Amino acid sequence: MNMRIRSSLLAGALAVTALAAGPVAASLPKGAEAPPVMTTGAMAGKAFSFDLARALKSGPVVLYFFPKAFTHGCTLEARAFAEAMPDFKAAGAQVVGMSADDIETLKKFSTEECRNAFPVAQATPATIRAYDVALDMKNVSGLMSDRTSYVIAPDGRIAMVHSDSDWREHVSRTLEAVRALDR
Repeated sequence: MNMRIRSSLLAGALAVTALAAGPVAASLPKGAEAPPVMTTGAMAGKAFSFDLARALKSGPVVLYFFPKAFTHGCTLEARAFAEAMPDFKAAGAQVVGMSADDIETLKKFSTEECRNAFPVAQATPATIRAYDVALDMKNVSGLMSDRTSYVIAPDGRIAMVHSDSDWREHVSRTLEAVRALDR
């Protein structure tokens, strides 16, 4: 087996193992100013540039961080967000998945698992640190993010944060928080 493939498979297996440990904690509190994000990503298999400040001019943004594309939980979470996109759009929100994966992986993930419904973007090491979502994984080269979802209000403030390695409540909690912004 090719060493690069073996290394990638090992990193994915370690991510899944680490994520099975349970809840994680993000330290950016509700009401804090969201750190700036300027990065590249993919939507429907095509590369694009993402600027959080520009996106917030159109309404709230859900930034959901996930550890690694094509792992079990990350795939299920992406599919759940894709299915809920009509509800997020009706609430005026954009959803952007954030991962430390390379752009080619994100292009493929955006079509196969996100089902062309929303973009995924590269979470740089600086972004992972700024949002306090670093997954503590020893023996894995490179920085990965944990599973944390942020709802960012149009004023740039964090309206909700949900950190849990279990993907199942991220969609419902972020959608509920987006809908609460209208009240």
